[in-house]
Amino acid sequence: MFHFTYMSRSKSIHYAGNPMHRSIVICILTCRIHLGYPFIMEQHLRRKCMSEYQYLDACAYILEDGSYRQDRTGVGTYAVLGIQMRFNLSDGFPLLTTKKMPFGLIKSELLWFVKGMNNIRYLLEHNNHIWNEWAFKRYVQSKEYKGPDMTDFGIRAMKDEKFRAVYEQEMAKFVQKILEDDNFAARWGDLGRIYGVQWRNWKYINPETGQVETVDQFAEVVEELKTNPYSRRLIVNAWHPGENDFMALPPCHKSFQFFVADGKLSCLLEQRSGDMFLGVPFNIASYALLTHLVAREVGLEVGELVHNVNDAHIYSNHVGQVKTQLERVPYPFPELVIEEDAPSLFDMGPEHIKIKHYQYHPKIQADVAV
Repeated sequence: MFHFTYMSRSKSIHYAGNPMHRSIVICILTCRIHLGYPFIMEQHLRRKCMSEYQYLDACAYILEDGSYRQDRTGVGTYAVLGIQMRFNLSDGFPLLTTKKMPFGLIKSELLWFVKGMNNIRYLLEHNNHIWNEWAFKRYVQSKEYKGPDMTDFGIRAMKDEKFRAVYEQEMAKFVQKILEDDNFAARWGDLGRIYGVQWRNWKYINPETGQVETVDQFAEVVEELKTNPYSRRLIVNAWHPGENDFMALPPCHKSFQFFVADGKLSCLLEQRSGDMFLGVPFNIASYALLTHLVAREVGLEVGELVHNVNDAHIYSNHVGQVKTQLERVPYPFPELVIEEDAPSLFDMGPEHIKIKHYQYHPKIQADVAV
């Protein structure tokens, strides 16, 4: 239960209810006390609060009502089942402002997916290190690795500063070798049949021939949007039960579906597992960007991003960071700019995509759970 009391010199209002609604209530009650219940202003505040405040309210809800659970990483989480957020993409680009977000990493990772890639070398060439730990884990667990013991390096690096220094040194050597050694990169930079591979190269057995064939889900959906935009089959699926064991990490954002109405393209993202502090802010911005890029490709305006997070969790070592973020007041969302002469979605590079008017609070550092 969320409790809120607002006091001014002349009035006091108390509210008790769902913590998911805390930010809307604070905005509306503040407005009513100071401005005498003006309906237009209340509606404006409600709309503003339903942007980044959706994310903040979900985090507050998890901290207050979430169940503590052990997980595969050994860190532990506070979790709830089922969170939904809706972002009107015409109101601004949903890049969170209550902490600085690395948009360069978000756009290079998304284009990596779109190109159907699964090797971290492309990311490293764009100074993107967000997948390093998963490739490194495969390497240090192999017989080829001859360095210091890296067992449970993620948890040990959080707790032991001396080990952390050794780990960072080994990681730096690994990254350098990926960039410089083609054979090493081909073997150890490969993350298996993860997101982009499933989007662009989904494998199946043809029941008529018995042969293994592939389908480019993403390209087919983009083409279908041009010829049959009201189809209810505009779906791309990354969750492949037959291949999940051949991925460095089974897909967290497992599928998405496009929807066209009134000349606008919307996207519904289905996410089986959401790290609310580190992962979900990336996912929001990534799929908002994807919606913009696909809309541009097929000649539509942008509509909504609807984001369903099924197992929505906050890692126990992120609780302090989330509380810090919850104390901050969001700024208006920035503007996304795609260069007018940028090539097709399938050939686009990070240099063709920019953000304008991004105002943000300072970065909040946290360790990723591997």
